[in-house]
Amino acid sequence: MSAKEFVKSFYESNLANGIELAPKYFHKDCQLHWNSSTGYNVKDYEGIIQFFKHIQASYDSVRVQISHLLEDGDHVTTRYTMFVSTIEDPENEQALANFISIWELKDGQLYRGYEISQMVDDNIESYKSFSEIKV
Repeated sequence: MSAKEFVKSFYESNLANGIELAPKYFHKDCQLHWNSSTGYNVKDYEGIIQFFKHIQASYDSVRVQISHLLEDGDHVTTRYTMFVSTIEDPENEQALANFISIWELKDGQLYRGYEISQMVDDNIESYKSFSEIKV
């Protein structure tokens, strides 16, 4: 499986609803450097697991829609939108945030991640740019 196929598989795995998949995707020495709307933070393997457990407890479902997926050797860049439905309203899916991530793979797993995210806004042009899939 290519690095691009592996990363796509990760985003399509629905990890937020199946945390037992984490050892398949994340290297034990992984780090995620994340610039979010709340600031910069670094998550190690356990921090990533805790993040997904929090997501799992907070939402009824989580889905990722990839708009761009680019590969350069062991590095894969992806641009995507995360959609969620809340526990209170599981029938109503809504866009939560837009992300751009660069992943370095090591030993066939996600090793170093560099991510930036921003809450979704109501700008139709922004939404359309994420809807034009270029995978």
